[in-house]
Amino acid sequence: MEKVVSLDQAEKKARKRDFDLEKLQYTLDHGGIPQEEIENAMELLNKATGKELYIGTKRSPQSKVRFAQFLQNNWEFLRQKKYLTAREKSFFIDITSFIAFSSNCIVEDIEAKNPLPMNISEIASILGTDRSNTSKIVNSLKKKGLLFKGESGLEGNNAKAYAIFINPHIIYAGDKDNVNEALQVMFFRAMKMPILKDLPDKLF
Repeated sequence: MEKVVSLDQAEKKARKRDFDLEKLQYTLDHGGIPQEEIENAMELLNKATGKELYIGTKRSPQSKVRFAQFLQNNWEFLRQKKYLTAREKSFFIDITSFIAFSSNCIVEDIEAKNPLPMNISEIASILGTDRSNTSKIVNSLKKKGLLFKGESGLEGNNAKAYAIFINPHIIYAGDKDNVNEALQVMFFRAMKMPILKDLPDKLF
């Protein structure tokens, strides 16, 4: 009989413990409690599970969404100044889907772990135009300080020896409060050019 009572008491304690843990977890999830209480709750959870647990926030599906943003004030400023031709505007709009996060490089696949930069022929292919016209647009935008051509680091006798980067003051795929340092170096001089130095919004 004593064993039955003992088991019954143990089960009640286990249920109470589970209830307390659920209550504590609920409180933790809803914030607004002192740090000391959080630490006590975590200690209880650690003892109950036998594991070292940490508080974290669940990543939302939106955290995986890739994006490239036009800086609206700067885009409008350049439009009013007639700084871009119709083809150059179209280039920026059509290339947006191929801008790598943080580096702002035009690449083949933005989801690749190590994305490869596109060469002029590949850019022309995705834009549905010929290489000659694409090359003219790229060179024009480079002179205007809106594109930068740099060595890609790829070896061989192919056109991929150079990578093309977009000035983050026009379109940026990344954290606007923490612009890639390499991009800042690439476009430092460009941002001192006439018109560009007067852009209303500066990221660096």
